[in-house]
Amino acid sequence: MQQQVVLITGGSSGIGKSIGTYLKSAGHTVYGTTRKVENYPDFKIFPLLELDVRETDSISKAIHRLIEKEGRIDVLINNAGVGITGPLEETPHKEIANAFDINFHGPLHMIKAVLPQMRTQKKGLIINITSIAGYMGLPYRGVYSASKGALEIITEAIRMETKDFGVHITNLAPGAFATNIAAGRFHTAAKEGSPYLQYAHTLEAINDSVDDGEDPVEVGKMVLKIMNTPRPRIHYKVGAFSQKVSVLLKKLLPEKVFEKILLKHYKL
Repeated sequence: MQQQVVLITGGSSGIGKSIGTYLKSAGHTVYGTTRKVENYPDFKIFPLLELDVRETDSISKAIHRLIEKEGRIDVLINNAGVGITGPLEETPHKEIANAFDINFHGPLHMIKAVLPQMRTQKKGLIINITSIAGYMGLPYRGVYSASKGALEIITEAIRMETKDFGVHITNLAPGAFATNIAAGRFHTAAKEGSPYLQYAHTLEAINDSVDDGEDPVEVGKMVLKIMNTPRPRIHYKVGAFSQKVSVLLKKLLPEKVFEKILLKHYKL
């Protein structure tokens, strides 16, 4: 495959870093983004551009800099994201809005910023990193599920709007992978006297699932597979079999039966 110029948001750590490292090893030109480049003085794997997906000026500057240096953008990987947990009733709404700004509005800002260049090139690939959690409402993770689910759905629409430009857009939904996402999540504090007594135990189970997750290099391998696919599908999933099959079960099972499975899984 011809060498591609790849831009990965949130490329300084976690899944983004793993994707970038793997793609670089496969011979591609990789750039990552981070909100504060100064926080990564020893990061040498691939260049980092300063970019905040919530700020359109920041995005424009980074895209301009990349095009000025490389002359093109072949692949955009919308990976930057933030986790958020807590009972909806007790979660500050400013944190809900922030999660949507990063997980949903951020990728839309990025897509708007790269489409003019990709239309000029008459080719391009955009991969939105969503989540298997985006296929179902998970207790105490509803905001995260909703933000990722919204990105999955709007991608279906954007694909049809851009089909005549040579631009391919797809979703890649990972399951639980061993990354530092738990440390960066916003956790609604468990309040004394809260009626949501089970929240603390559920949060522990959520964090344990990340610690026991698979190697995130598997996400990089799937990204490369998508890059090598002439006509990518709309939705891809990567992760443990049990996580991927949960999406199928939701389609096949009666709603209340599937809900009972989730309740049992989270011991609610």
